[in-house]
Amino acid sequence: MKIGIIGTGNIGGTLARKLRAAGHDVRVANSRGVRGVTAFANEIGATPVDIRGAVEGVDLVVISIPFPVVGEFPKDLFDTVPQDVPVIDTGNYYPGLRDPQIPEIDAGMPHSAWVSKQIGRPVIKAFNNILAHSFAELGRPEGSPGRLAIAVSGDDVKSKQIAMDIVNETGFDPVDAGPLDESWRQQPGTPAYCCDYDAETTRKGLAAAVKGEAPKKVEHFIGLIRQRGLNMTHADMVATNRALNPLN
Repeated sequence: MKIGIIGTGNIGGTLARKLRAAGHDVRVANSRGVRGVTAFANEIGATPVDIRGAVEGVDLVVISIPFPVVGEFPKDLFDTVPQDVPVIDTGNYYPGLRDPQIPEIDAGMPHSAWVSKQIGRPVIKAFNNILAHSFAELGRPEGSPGRLAIAVSGDDVKSKQIAMDIVNETGFDPVDAGPLDESWRQQPGTPAYCCDYDAETTRKGLAAAVKGEAPKKVEHFIGLIRQRGLNMTHADMVATNRALNPLN
């Protein structure tokens, strides 16, 4: 497939690397323009482009940038992108830590529903409930015991299946998390978020989520990060997320 990825941070960059290694035609863009992404693109064998080049003539678009930046996209960015081209949003909203307050989300709108509104087209939510280290280092072949899972939400069956196939291809078990309106179940502060669970336990986590509880748990998590700073290891992050929402 021809895949355009906007964002080359921890998740977007790893996704670009994995998909290029799998033989896909990958285009990468970030906020610094073509020059800013050229070195990374050359390293992994991808094509450096600007954000318009990442959405033109591709079979799949991935948005993996700091959350509020989506609102700064040109309003016509997706006007010429066919409706059957899936758009995957990997983002998470962290108010008070990295992101400014977004009233619509604070009032209960799911993160990716807000993204969909900003870009004027449906999106699929995926790759947001996996830690960067886990995504880069802990992928396993299909069928491996204990393979970690990634939740996928969305309304279009075909687009969701494409996203789930990509999840599988990058080394993780895809879990259908329902329609986009239910994507709050995989957002920060929920039982299925960044806990390094397998598919069965991820499904349990999604089912155990209680609407409206996550924001307070995110505030608590942010407080822990501020206390410990950069001293939190990957294992600490997993343990903390699990402790916020124990399943047993």
